[in-house]
Amino acid sequence: MSKLPAWVTEYAQTLAEAPAWLSSQRQQALERFAAEGWPTTKQENWHHTSLVFLEQAEYQRPVSADATAQVKALQHAEAGYWLVFVDGKYASQLSQLDNVPAGVTLGALAAQLNNADLEQYYGAADAGTSVSALNLALAEDGAYVHVAKGVMLEQPVHLVFMNTAAQGASFPRNVVRVDAGAVATVVEHHVSVNDAVASLNNVVTQAFVAADANLTHLKFQHENTQALHLADISVTQEKASRFESHSLSFGAKLARHNIRTTFLGERCETLFNGLYYVDGKRHVDHNTVIDHAVPNCISHEYYRGILADMARGVFSGRIVVGKGADGTDAIQRSDSLLLSKLARSDARPELEIYADDVKCAHGATVGQLDEESLFYLRSRGLSEEEARNLLIYAFAASSLERIRNDALRARATASISALLPGGLALVEE
Repeated sequence: MSKLPAWVTEYAQTLAEAPAWLSSQRQQALERFAAEGWPTTKQENWHHTSLVFLEQAEYQRPVSADATAQVKALQHAEAGYWLVFVDGKYASQLSQLDNVPAGVTLGALAAQLNNADLEQYYGAADAGTSVSALNLALAEDGAYVHVAKGVMLEQPVHLVFMNTAAQGASFPRNVVRVDAGAVATVVEHHVSVNDAVASLNNVVTQAFVAADANLTHLKFQHENTQALHLADISVTQEKASRFESHSLSFGAKLARHNIRTTFLGERCETLFNGLYYVDGKRHVDHNTVIDHAVPNCISHEYYRGILADMARGVFSGRIVVGKGADGTDAIQRSDSLLLSKLARSDARPELEIYADDVKCAHGATVGQLDEESLFYLRSRGLSEEEARNLLIYAFAASSLERIRNDALRARATASISALLPGGLALVEE
């Protein structure tokens, strides 16, 4: 690819004026995307997921529809702070930011562009994939979350990204900063306003977890079966910090989740926990990297996929244990449950170790529902549908149990249960 798609050029020309540093980064990002284009299967990290079909696709700047009813239904009057973005732009009238404690800044990233500190957290054009470069080039808004030193934010911060426009493209960019000793939970919700919206949602989240801080990040991806979801989460952790990532992917025609964390100090801990459900001809891909650049850090990584019909799930995980990173404790697992003969799962767990005194393990399984267990449950009076749903839910349960917040775990449980015929009633009982 040697030039930009026409719609990208048109989109870039309509962006509002930005500070000099951001304008420079945008131009570099556009040049990079023009040179590299959409990823193809010739690239190692995209071997099982190609976006080459997007070379013929056309998108436009969204003309947003009203999303008030959908946002209220999503909130369920759940406690927390809510920042709502409609087609990538902050919607203050739908957001709820009452009683934000001292030391916490929540708001639109666009309002922070003249903040002298933002440049070092915003990200660079040469970081990540060409898809993340396109996000940097076209991003206008997103969430800005900053929790100051020592502050324990008791309620979750919910970031709602509602797509309403057919063939609309949105490019949210989020910056999350948790200073030394602080504690926070950030929840991303990605939703389509209805089933007719065929959108492109290209989102990047940059997170910075300072020494002794604790950040939990949950992502609920519920976009409709026509949507494309391309996302990057990039995290840096300083000494003795803890980061949890829970990726719950239940929607979109194609969803790609790139998740990466880098340890900058000793005694860091991270948990990568993923659960996805795909049916029809949908496709979901998790690509993860955990960089053990320093000694004495812990990472545990678990992904589980449920695949029906002709769906495809991909997991590619890489743990890098750098030279001198002794004392590393790393676990990586991918498990897939196939509900049909035509469903497909591809798993590639990788350990790249350059240190000696480490404890590392990885593995992957692909299987079907156990016939003996089905027979046992049927013999106890359950219908075939109920028996299948109970076994599927049991497969998902270990992923759900790793979510420590009760309200968020209940939300995740309801989400996966609702996908199973009769499953929601079965679980509630």
